[in-house]
Amino acid sequence: MKRASVVTYGCQMNVNESAKIKKIFEDLGYEIIEDIHQSDIIFLNTCTVREGAATQIFGKIGELKTIKEKRGTIIGITGCFAQEQGNEIIKKFPIIDIVMGNQNIGCIPEIIKKLNNKRNEHIVCTENENILPDHIDADFGDESGACVAITYGCNNFCTYCIVPYVRGRERSVPMDQILVDVRKYVNKGHKEITLLGQNVNSYGNDFKNGDNFAKLLSEICAIEEDFLIRFISPHPRDFTDEVIDVMRKNEKISRSIHLPLQSGSSKILKLMNRGYTKEDYLFLANKIKEKINGASLTTDIIVGFPQETEEDFMDTLDIVKQVRFENSFMFMYSKRNGTKAAIMDGQIEDSIKKERLQRLIEVQNQCSLENSQKYINKIVRVLVEGESKKNKKMFTGRTSTNKVVLFEGSKEIEGKFVNVRIGSCKTWTLYGEIV
Repeated sequence: MKRASVVTYGCQMNVNESAKIKKIFEDLGYEIIEDIHQSDIIFLNTCTVREGAATQIFGKIGELKTIKEKRGTIIGITGCFAQEQGNEIIKKFPIIDIVMGNQNIGCIPEIIKKLNNKRNEHIVCTENENILPDHIDADFGDESGACVAITYGCNNFCTYCIVPYVRGRERSVPMDQILVDVRKYVNKGHKEITLLGQNVNSYGNDFKNGDNFAKLLSEICAIEEDFLIRFISPHPRDFTDEVIDVMRKNEKISRSIHLPLQSGSSKILKLMNRGYTKEDYLFLANKIKEKINGASLTTDIIVGFPQETEEDFMDTLDIVKQVRFENSFMFMYSKRNGTKAAIMDGQIEDSIKKERLQRLIEVQNQCSLENSQKYINKIVRVLVEGESKKNKKMFTGRTSTNKVVLFEGSKEIEGKFVNVRIGSCKTWTLYGEIV
């Protein structure tokens, strides 16, 4: 049996698409393995959101050169970086056989056949970025969760982001197709379904039949089996009262809401083309917490965006202190060629970015610790993911609010919901025992 490996970088959407690529190879008769040195085909599923992603990918391609020389392995590269680079990456790295956008992964069987017949030396397939991709099954193995893409592409054109240029304009997947996939994965035993999109709460904006994100959530909640619904990522500008109301009524929907902030300064938000102000964001965050019982918020924050002053940065710290996020994904601004922000005046020195990032991390860590301490002596419902990687005697899982919980258990509870009494905590992790 031939063997294939898929190496994934980047966001949850890439994780979802890698699961589809694995299923395609399985259907072609390949065994999926982790060890790339033993593979007959290696696919890199890439990211280009931040500058460091390209450095990682170039390093991995260098490693693949030796493998190809030894085994004649077919090398494929897909994802946002592949879509952005196109033919250029083959010029830099002739060892690459296939370059394709994620929207083209349905063509893999045909392309592999061509390569095996030696009809083509290099194949580049990056067209159709504005067309809804083929519906492809995915294999999430025995993991507790599965992912379902509900939209592809993005219409927002934030000035720092390359995604609309490499993933195309926003396209919504028909609701009936999403519901079929959700039922299929739930029936397979997956207890967590994550809905994916660059902006999930603009789902259905390209439809004329009235289907929207609130209606989709309601339809999924109506599926009777016991499972948890998560979604990433919503855009604060499009987070409607209708969605809040559906979440309030349905505890099947996770209480963890990822609400990207990016900056707390209204001036910087305008330069970013985010479509809301500091005051808008605070109003929405407070409304979510007031109306959705037990809601917890996480966020994304960029520091050192062009023209960010100390006063602008203090506005960001102010929002973090007011909202008390459970966690934040915090980054220094990174130039992406082809975006408006890359050529803006007022680029910030790295030393200032690093200093601001460290101050932000310190404030967020304190908020995260205080939020974790609130769980002590409480009983929480946890979806068991499996053994802890660091301590095989412990099991790990997550609450509806996406808090990581460690506790003693046995293999029989993997993929199931259990109740855990929390006895102690660290900054991001809870510790308890099953009750």
